[in-house]
Amino acid sequence: MSTSLDLAPDDWVKSFHSKGNSSCLEWAPAYIVTSGLVPIRDSKTPDGPALTLSPHAWAHFVRHAAAARA
Repeated sequence: MSTSLDLAPDDWVKSFHSKGNSSCLEWAPAYIVTSGLVPIRDSKTPDGPALTLSPHAWAHFVRHAAAARA
């Protein structure tokens, strides 16, 4: 689901795997507590849309990304 979220810049956390790479994913862990959804966005376009994922979809994404790095 693509949506516009009203989150402060400090709510977003960049992946520590980015290491200065311009292709970075950010997520807002505090939003999960209040909504039950995991928001993610492209760090290059912070004013752009964010995707919201279910916790199950987020876990699947993280497992897939980790497997691709291995």
